[in-house]
Amino acid sequence: MAITVGIAGITGKFARVLTASLLNYPEVAIRGYCRDPSKVSSTLSSNPRVSLIKGDGFDTAAINTFISGCDVVVCCYLGDDKLMVDGQKLLIDSCAENGVPRYVASDWSLDYTKLEFGQLFPKDPMKHVKAYLDAQDKVKGVHILVGGFIEPFFSPLFGTWDPATTTFRFWGTGDEVWEGTTYANAAEFTAAVCVDKDSHGILKLVGGATTIRGIAESFEKVYGVKPKLESLGSQEELYEKMHELRKAQPENFYSYLFLFFQYYMINGQTVIGPQYDNKKYPQVTPVTWEDFLKSVPQEQLASSYFGVGQGV
Repeated sequence: MAITVGIAGITGKFARVLTASLLNYPEVAIRGYCRDPSKVSSTLSSNPRVSLIKGDGFDTAAINTFISGCDVVVCCYLGDDKLMVDGQKLLIDSCAENGVPRYVASDWSLDYTKLEFGQLFPKDPMKHVKAYLDAQDKVKGVHILVGGFIEPFFSPLFGTWDPATTTFRFWGTGDEVWEGTTYANAAEFTAAVCVDKDSHGILKLVGGATTIRGIAESFEKVYGVKPKLESLGSQEELYEKMHELRKAQPENFYSYLFLFFQYYMINGQTVIGPQYDNKKYPQVTPVTWEDFLKSVPQEQLASSYFGVGQGV
């Protein structure tokens, strides 16, 4: 049976990978929504199963045109709180008006449902959107939890991996669990969820879980090089540092953002497992941290995040 999947924000990094994964299902047609269709790669835009609609996050008429006729809508927005909350509410309202039964929220994250507002502040919009979906009677919300994306963990932005000195830097004891999923694997799971018309609610679809020490052991196993492990301090010291930086220079967003993510990923509050929903989709093979390392040359680890979605 044919299924039309709407992707809002189809030019984004994750959206491009998701579109490629969905095209592996011959019964799927894709309707993409974005401000500038010319930014969609020719590989995708020329595919007869992909159609594109132009509009921004608050163009109600364009949104209705995009959503009408879809079987499920996936939000791949990534922007400020207004877009992530009000923009998603417009999409959800349009789904209700146009008889679209399922809406995949822009989540793909750690378990933000266990957070209080203001703790990991970039996730506050997700909590607002989930509450809005929970109150719907015509649209069922879909929330895909994947832990952290694996590729950014190795990027300079995150500050955990230093390729120049072959060092993993960490806060805490080093025995805290890191749950992670690659972009491609998350896209594979999401595509499977889209074609599963009975799928809704919270889905825990995680590639792998290990500790920073486990990641270091896998690194040595895969590359034949023993990395160094450097402790930066306790969880309590991380908490103090991230709040001090935010208070001192709130506008210097990237000086503290990833410290907040690290803290809430390792303090146990947002752990998704140990029970996952991976077995619901046997067509998708979970990609563990070690699997990821096997797929990337050592010298490309730090830049792997920036290459996500390129060439798609």
